[in-house]
Amino acid sequence: MKILQIANKFPYPAKDGGSIATLNLAKSLASRGHEVTILAINTSKHFTDPSLVPGELSGLIRFIGIPVNTDIRIYNLIVNFFFSSLPYNAERFISKDFDEQLKRLLTREKFDIIQLEGLYLAPYLGTIRNNSNAKTVMRAHNIEHEIWSRAAARQSGPRQLYFRHLAGRIRRMELHYLNQYDAILPITARDGEVLKTLGCKCPSHVVPMGINASELLPDHHSLEFPTVFHIGALDWIPNQEGLHWFFEKVWDKILEKHPEVKFYLAGRNAPDHYRTLAYRNVVFSGEVDDAYAFMRSKSVMVVPVLSGSGMRIKIIEGMALGKAIVTTAIGTEGIGTSHGKDIFIANDPVTFADAVCKLIEDKSFCLEIGENARNFVTSHYDNHAISGSLVTFYQGLL
Repeated sequence: MKILQIANKFPYPAKDGGSIATLNLAKSLASRGHEVTILAINTSKHFTDPSLVPGELSGLIRFIGIPVNTDIRIYNLIVNFFFSSLPYNAERFISKDFDEQLKRLLTREKFDIIQLEGLYLAPYLGTIRNNSNAKTVMRAHNIEHEIWSRAAARQSGPRQLYFRHLAGRIRRMELHYLNQYDAILPITARDGEVLKTLGCKCPSHVVPMGINASELLPDHHSLEFPTVFHIGALDWIPNQEGLHWFFEKVWDKILEKHPEVKFYLAGRNAPDHYRTLAYRNVVFSGEVDDAYAFMRSKSVMVVPVLSGSGMRIKIIEGMALGKAIVTTAIGTEGIGTSHGKDIFIANDPVTFADAVCKLIEDKSFCLEIGENARNFVTSHYDNHAISGSLVTFYQGLL
């Protein structure tokens, strides 16, 4: 099959959940012998020179990046608020130049499948329909409006009002396009059920973020025990909210029992205040050169997610690396983990702190949970098996 993936950011280097999910699936489809092209909006924030993609990857997948300035501008945001029905999140990714480049590509080449990597690419559906007979599929990385409605519930004042307004616009956009695709690919079975309740009637197939177990191997030789850590995009609102909750309500409870334990915080696009955190025993590592080496070197991973939607990619990666993880019900939503066996799930400060303490007090137990976690993800989230199932679905669709 000839497959075109359209992404709202250049997925190399894959440093965030969306890019990892996009690139991992593309690699697996290409390794099965399918011809894969990724056409990406090369945003100003995540700009990558396509010539820097390593040869072994560019030889497997064709990358096309179209530069688009998606920077948030206050004037444009205000105009959008008063004079547009689209959410500003989506409007930023609408580009005449990208639309024209897409049209040229579709006129020049014939594709079997066109896979949109996320809701904000839906406005290009008209161009696709007018210039291609390919089956057009939406890969829903999350239920987009849930991110903002859940975030709104944790805000107050004008910020809460704006988030609610934004969530409403995004929901209307999701509903508008929901049955215009030839098929939809939710990232979890739970998200698939939500899409059905919203009225989705088109064919659906769950495509989670998969891992290549041979590339994500545990290594305990450099393990610092006991330590606690978090790694993720530090400009993502759910991560910021969760970390604030953890530092304000959980961290001191852990330090009361273990005053010497250190917390390591790593991630990209960190706001300035993370560099000068006043919390005791917190080490800010910033954007690390090798995320997997960083994760391997630390003991207990915390993912205190209180809002958001979809699948937390870092949890899948952490489990594959044999990490003992403490998260919330929202953090592990849709993954299918088992509390106390391959992960710890805690939704209030006391139980969250108790779970972390239980793990850092017993190294053997901590490693056992990590081993169970790896066994779980290698059994349920193998990338080769996921892409094989998707290929079968696509063949049926065609």
